Amino acid sequence: MFPTQSMGYDRAITVFSPEGRLYQVEYATEAVRHGPLAVGVKAVNGVVLVGEKRSPHPMADIDSLKKILLIDDHVGTAIAGLHADARKLIDQARVQAQINRLSYDEPITISSLVVNICDTKQMHTQYGGVRPYGVSLLVAGVDDNGPQLFTTDPSGSFWGWKAAAIGKEADVVRDFFAEKYKDSINLDGALDLAIEGVMKESDKVDVKPEDLAKTLEIGKIDTKSKIFTILTNDEVEEILKARLAP
Repeated sequence: MFPTQSMGYDRAITVFSPEGRLYQVEYATEAVRHGPLAVGVKAVNGVVLVGEKRSPHPMADIDSLKKILLIDDHVGTAIAGLHADARKLIDQARVQAQINRLSYDEPITISSLVVNICDTKQMHTQYGGVRPYGVSLLVAGVDDNGPQLFTTDPSGSFWGWKAAAIGKEADVVRDFFAEKYKDSINLDGALDLAIEGVMKESDKVDVKPEDLAKTLEIGKIDTKSKIFTILTNDEVEEILKARLAP
């Protein structure tokens, strides 16, 4: 992927290759592509996030791994890439959300939160002595503009999506969403589509719902409550039993 003659240009983040590429950013993107899959689907009345968890070791407690986290009451995020980098960015996002509440007495808009995260990411592509954040985030929530779904890139770029995927085999899942997604989809349909997208990438088609529930996290928010909820393991198991029943 990275030709030999380009290797002299990947020693520092501030050095462009003759083709105008920043190889350290591309390496950070590779870290994201090797991370477990996370998907998000926006509906007319909310947003759903589904993330796949993978244990680093058979003796590790998979319940201690978090794929979907809360930023503020009305916004949550799913991770693909380096969790340590994600923790730093999410902590910053939580502080920014609270600053907005204290300063303006209202929840921060999803787009403003995403811009703040990506400003930090971009800064780490511009100065010597730092490296890019090797993580992408799916940011989902509801604000005055309705349901919102964004992805953030290691380069500091961001995009709004109707349905998105980050992590391993994300390109395949995005193509699947492009075929199946409908603008009129509701929250239940978005949940079905998100689970189907994760299962399309997964090799766990024959796994029992109770076992599969231990490796999946689901978060959702609707336009009525505007509260982002991360489902419990039991709730995820019930959903999988209902949707994967023969």
